[in-house]
Amino acid sequence: MMSTTHFNADDFEPAQKLAQDSESVRKRFKAKFKRFAARLPFAEDLLAAYYCAFDRTTPRRVQLSLLAALAYFVLPLDFMPDLLPVLGFTDDAAVLMSALRMVASNIRPDHREAARRALVRGVDDKDLDAALNGG
Repeated sequence: MMSTTHFNADDFEPAQKLAQDSESVRKRFKAKFKRFAARLPFAEDLLAAYYCAFDRTTPRRVQLSLLAALAYFVLPLDFMPDLLPVLGFTDDAAVLMSALRMVASNIRPDHREAARRALVRGVDDKDLDAALNGG
């Protein structure tokens, strides 16, 4: 019989607290994303979520949902440690995909296109800071 992992609200408490400080999420995201982007199969979705979260035209409730998912990504200690080969980012991907499903209509084509272009060029601070100016 296969066991199923269940998350409860307490599992996300540190991420929820961090999400309240969007500047801290932004700084920590930049550092971690640049360090791990090449190894993340969901890098484009993660970057599109980042652009959407910091887009001034995105509704506040959507920004908060995405900031919580991004905060979970940047936390050094989460449900499954990110340093584990292959499996380390599966929990981060699950949290991100859940958030993206909830707010999918708010992630616009320009967020996705900016993410694609940044990944093709190689993500730098300028690309990540562009989100602060509305994508």
